[in-house]
Amino acid sequence: MKLNLKIKSAFKITTIVVVSSLFIYAASTTISRISPTVPYPTEMNFAGEKVPTSDNDVSERLDREMVTNINYHSNTTLVIKRANKVFPIIEPILAKNGVPDDFKYLAVIESSLVNAVSPAGARGVWQFMPTTAKEYGMEVTDQVDERYHLEKSTEAACKYLLDAYKKFGNWTLVAASYNGGMAGINRVLEAQQVSNYYDALFYEETGRYVFRILALKEIMRNSPKYGFDIPQNELYVNVPTKKLVVENSIDDLALFAIEQGTNYKTLKILNPWMRDKKLTVTTGRSYEIEVPQ
Repeated sequence: MKLNLKIKSAFKITTIVVVSSLFIYAASTTISRISPTVPYPTEMNFAGEKVPTSDNDVSERLDREMVTNINYHSNTTLVIKRANKVFPIIEPILAKNGVPDDFKYLAVIESSLVNAVSPAGARGVWQFMPTTAKEYGMEVTDQVDERYHLEKSTEAACKYLLDAYKKFGNWTLVAASYNGGMAGINRVLEAQQVSNYYDALFYEETGRYVFRILALKEIMRNSPKYGFDIPQNELYVNVPTKKLVVENSIDDLALFAIEQGTNYKTLKILNPWMRDKKLTVTTGRSYEIEVPQ
């Protein structure tokens, strides 16, 4: 009996060792898969402005964001899928306003292309604070918050970016100012007596900001190279819609949705700027509401 117990114990120990080895092997192979070493271009630009990648500090900061976002699989996969839905709306608005196309990647790092809400109160894809939103022509009330309106918030973002370009004459500094503010960026440049984003020492968030944009631009434009080979049929798409001009108040949006052949949920998804269960339209005002075709 004692011999049998010894044999059983030895068998259990052997089993544990074998299984543990398998787990260790599986973990090591998983790590090797999710931590690829993929060479990326040594020459990069933002909005046509060259990135000085030969500078050791610049190279390391860029590498940090490349490694982080290549291995941040869930978020990077989702922004690639969402971009197929969001970029076709953003791109023509940027082009119409003369803002470089690269700024669509600024929206990516601001919100991951969803109507995000920050702890500070910034909202929407472009993450406007209430005061700034109003300054750039958006309505922000309890019932209507156009920070959630993709077209209107993109138009407002273009106005800000063009104002910043008038001040700096440099698109890279314009991008940095979206995070650090025009006055904040200017103070740093003057205090350090430099005129270039890559020569200035910023607080960490602003110091990483442009590099995050560069990393997402490179990864999203060359996604299969970095392990994000997502089939076309898995990318998110916009449903066909039509716009209704509304000049009178709507007391019950759920009932309004049913009258349009849809439901409240779909109505709110298509029009996230409507923040209440009703819509009050003041005299002389009108709104465009999207409904499924």
